[in-house]
Formats: sequence, structure tokens, C-alpha cells
Amino acid sequence: MKLGLGTAALGRPQYINIRTKNIQKTNLAAFRKHSFSVLEEAYALGVRYFDTAPGYGLAEALVLEWLQTKNDPSIEIATKWGYTYTANFDENATIHEVKEHSLSKLNEQWEFSKQLLPAVKVYQIHSATLATGVLENHAVLEQLSYLKKEHHLKIGLTTTGTNQVEVLKKALDVQVGGTQIFDLFQVTYNFLEQSLQEIAAELIQQEKTIVIKEALANGRVFKNENYQQYKLLYKALADLSQKHEVGIDAISLKYCAQRIPESTILSGASTIQQLQENLKASRFMLRTEDLSLLDTFKIPTQHYWSERKKLTWN
Repeated sequence: MKLGLGTAALGRPQYINIRTKNIQKTNLAAFRKHSFSVLEEAYALGVRYFDTAPGYGLAEALVLEWLQTKNDPSIEIATKWGYTYTANFDENATIHEVKEHSLSKLNEQWEFSKQLLPAVKVYQIHSATLATGVLENHAVLEQLSYLKKEHHLKIGLTTTGTNQVEVLKKALDVQVGGTQIFDLFQVTYNFLEQSLQEIAAELIQQEKTIVIKEALANGRVFKNENYQQYKLLYKALADLSQKHEVGIDAISLKYCAQRIPESTILSGASTIQQLQENLKASRFMLRTEDLSLLDTFKIPTQHYWSERKKLTWN
């Protein structure tokens, strides 16, 4: 099982999530020091894939600072372009990020991201959608193709929303100079949102890299009185957690790893303890009947994303 560390929660104090505990508001220096320690622990525990973005507050700069303390060619950095962080660490901000899939934004953000070379192995369009037209923007695609060849990168995209599968299918058809440009797809997948299964076999057959994000459904896999409709899921997860002597987070991550073979599963841990618990997913295997039971908790894609939209930055 390949577990990577996503840095969204390490780069900004607030995130779209359900928190089981209130977080202590700290100053930026203390927050940076804490996040740096999580990167260090991840490395010490064997994690070598780190996913970041300029839209994650200080995350990309923090990863660069941390990377400069290492001399290890096995470290893989995946970063993105397309979102600008605008909250400026203000907990009362109403707008936390702004999306822009323009050539100028690509060039602007690459100017910083290229400092992560040669550790940068993956460069992604952050939350590619049909609405922005980025998959039809020839200037953008040609620039990505140039960066791919010049720096030996995997070019990827991340997806969010009800039409994830439609975006993936369109991306597979995108070519520059007669060659497919996209090598890697970072997709939301978990017990509740299983639409990736519609195209997973095709991606694997075409030897594309799959990275799973939001395996914990932004915290909705944890027992919550506000989600009475998931009582049976919570019971199943509690039973499996007890059976395997790991947390519900590890069960959730393991499910994704077994259902999407050879994928990289991103941990969104924001503390060392969470990271350590997440990594317990490598210690056990879910049985066929366990996987089949968890499959039954799939909900309609529209319901999943409608519910997610109601989550707040906190």
C-alpha cells in the first residue's frame, strides 16, 4: 500500500472538513513549526510522496523549506496550479481561494513551483472542470506538454464534483502533438463516493497513475449525530475497527487501497498522531465480505456533493 501525505491541512489552519475536536488557534509561526514536524514524522515513517499546491496557503513554501533539509532522490513531490490562496490566514475570511485556469496563472505559479525541482515529479491542474475550459485551452496544454518534456514530469489533474468521471473521460482524449498529455489523475473516492469505479479499469488498462484523495469523505466517515442516514455505515466501521484493532481512518484508507489496486492513497493528516493512525492501514487486509459490505454504502453522486457543499471552512 502506497500512502502519500496531502498538505492542504498543513498549509492553512482552516479546511473544508468536519472536525471531531476543536482546534486550538495558534499564531502562524507556531502553525508552521507544527506542520514542519508532521512532514518530518511522515518522512521518518517511510512516506515519500507529498502532495501540495500554492492554493494550500503556506504549504508549497513549507514543503520547499523542508525539502532543502533532505538529500533523498526517492522523495516525490506533486504540486498543482490553478488556485490562489486568498484568506491570508484570517479565520473570518469569506473567500479562502480563487480558481483561475489561465496560461498566465500557470506560468506565474510554475515560477515558484519549479524551485521544487528535481523532486517535483507530478504537475497537476488543480480541480479541472469542464466549466473552466482548461481541457480545451491549447495554449495551456502546449505549455504543460513543454514542461512535461523539459522536466520529465507526469502531467496530471485533480477532480472534484458530480462530473468527475466525465472530466476523466475527456482528459483521456486530450492530446498534444498526437500524444496523450495526462499521466496521472487525483480523484475523490471513498465508501460514499464510488463513481471512480466507472472508469478505474480503463485508467489502469491505459497504465495511468491514480491518486485517491478525500478517502475520509471530509470527516463524514466518523460517527456524527448530524448524519443519521449513515448509522449502518458507522456500525460497520466500528465493527471493522474493533476487529482489526485500528481506527476508522485506517479502515477507510485500506478500503480505497484494495478497491483501486496500485493507487496512491493520500493521508490528509494534520497532526503526528493522525498520521501514525493512518499508517496503520498497512498492517492488515480487509476480507472480500468486508469490502462488499462497505460497497453497499455508496450514495448517489449528486447527494454526496450536495452534502459536501454544506461543509464549512473551520
